[in-house]
Amino acid sequence: MRFTLRQLEYFVAAGETGSITLASERINISQPSISTAISHLEQELGTQLFVRHHALGLSLTPAGRSLLLEAKRVIEQAQGLYTVASEAGDQIRGKFVVGCLTTLAPMVMPELTHSFTTAYPGAEVRQLATNQERLLDGLRRAEIDVVITYDLDLTEGISFLPLARLPMHVVLSEAHPLAGKGSVSLAEMAAEPLLLLDLPLSREYFLAMFMKEGLQPNIRARSEHQDVIRTMVANGYGYTLANVRPRSDLALDGRRVVRVRLAGDHRPMVVGVATLSQLSRSRIIEVFRSHCQAFISDSYIPGMVAPDSERWVRRVPSAPPVASEADIGQR
Repeated sequence: MRFTLRQLEYFVAAGETGSITLASERINISQPSISTAISHLEQELGTQLFVRHHALGLSLTPAGRSLLLEAKRVIEQAQGLYTVASEAGDQIRGKFVVGCLTTLAPMVMPELTHSFTTAYPGAEVRQLATNQERLLDGLRRAEIDVVITYDLDLTEGISFLPLARLPMHVVLSEAHPLAGKGSVSLAEMAAEPLLLLDLPLSREYFLAMFMKEGLQPNIRARSEHQDVIRTMVANGYGYTLANVRPRSDLALDGRRVVRVRLAGDHRPMVVGVATLSQLSRSRIIEVFRSHCQAFISDSYIPGMVAPDSERWVRRVPSAPPVASEADIGQR
């Protein structure tokens, strides 16, 4: 064999991005190196892998599409040698993919993955943040090894380790007339303009709460992006419902939002770790699950105010936020 795994990796990057430039940015390798690797593979295999389009990138040929699938399998098998070696010895080493729900990822993943790779330098974590449907689909296809998400739509075949409960609350602007209340009900909010987080399964979860109480929400706007919703709330466009509790009360534009407890009996979201039941978990995945248990609980959640440390206080709109121990980073 007169080609290397590294050349296959360069080919896969170019094939998945459809561009030498994008492949170079993705794997942090110079464009000439990637071009040379592809040319070497084509010469060695005796077939054309790409159609080059001037200024428009690359397109895989039929042979290139077939080789892309096989090359990814070869690379995955080669990476699996690290896992086999670590399980035979005392080291935790290898690569794995962690998927995380897009609403949780900005808060949870930075501290969680940094602390894990600091404790286990031989581990390499690839992160993927997306919606629940795509996460579970990636898990079933074995494209994602482990998922940090909510207990939504967990069908048979998915193993879920619960870690923390996140009750629902209402998010308002500082100037909203209800911002100073200790709690509000869905009946009080139903006529108010709702800014709906429009993600698969999440929107159904929120809307089912109104349906359960025979209420019709007044949906003013929808967005898949949590930060867009939060900034719109801060600017007085309406309110939103949320389970996550960022440690900062500021939206991205610097305006403040206020969390108010939602009165009534409403199902909380449970954050946990999901894996595919039919696959035996490797040692590195087992260690990562244990790491998640140590870092996520009702008492502490990276990047968030944890449920046990939440103190619901009556605030007038102009009052500064009350800091809890979690707000100032203590555990």
